[in-house]
Amino acid sequence: MNIMQIFKRFPDQAACVEHLESARWGDTPKCPYCESDNTNPLKNELRHHCNGCRKSFSVTVGTIFHHTHLPLQKWFLAISLIMNAKKGIASRQLGRDLELPVKTAWFLNMRIRKAMIADSELLHGIIEMDETYIGGKPRQKNDKTDKSEPFPRCRHNRAQGQRPGRMYQGTSRERLLCLLCGRTWTLRTVSWLRTNTPHITTWP
Repeated sequence: MNIMQIFKRFPDQAACVEHLESARWGDTPKCPYCESDNTNPLKNELRHHCNGCRKSFSVTVGTIFHHTHLPLQKWFLAISLIMNAKKGIASRQLGRDLELPVKTAWFLNMRIRKAMIADSELLHGIIEMDETYIGGKPRQKNDKTDKSEPFPRCRHNRAQGQRPGRMYQGTSRERLLCLLCGRTWTLRTVSWLRTNTPHITTWP
């Protein structure tokens, strides 16, 4: 979800709270302090009152949004910016985009990243794997124009179109195993998985 979709779907604080309540509780709010579902809504404050422990609470209790003074829309925008940044996003850039101080942007960045850490097992359920090779065919080196560090002389291989006695720039081809979960592991990682995941007995 990009930032334009965030603005359209969550235009104000009430829309953000409604989404969080639906995702966390469904149709029945539950007190995070005593786990009671005997509650009354406080619509003007966007909170709930528990008739069991006599405490008021909001949907942000026990989440990364707890005790925040920022609008939830800025939190959602920060999550979208962090998730969609291919190489990560700096706190200063996040602060400029959301009009926040650098320290506040850094706090949001660290809290969101910490919440993204999964405590589940590395692999579980049915795992589907496939393999491929990364790297290209060695190409001929031009000794007259290329003065860089010399490459080792390759063996004569007519199948790859190489001539005997020529220098070729080689590229290392590394075998990769692709898992269904979207991660890519090298053979070194797979050997570690074989040792530390005994419940998986079938490997390619």
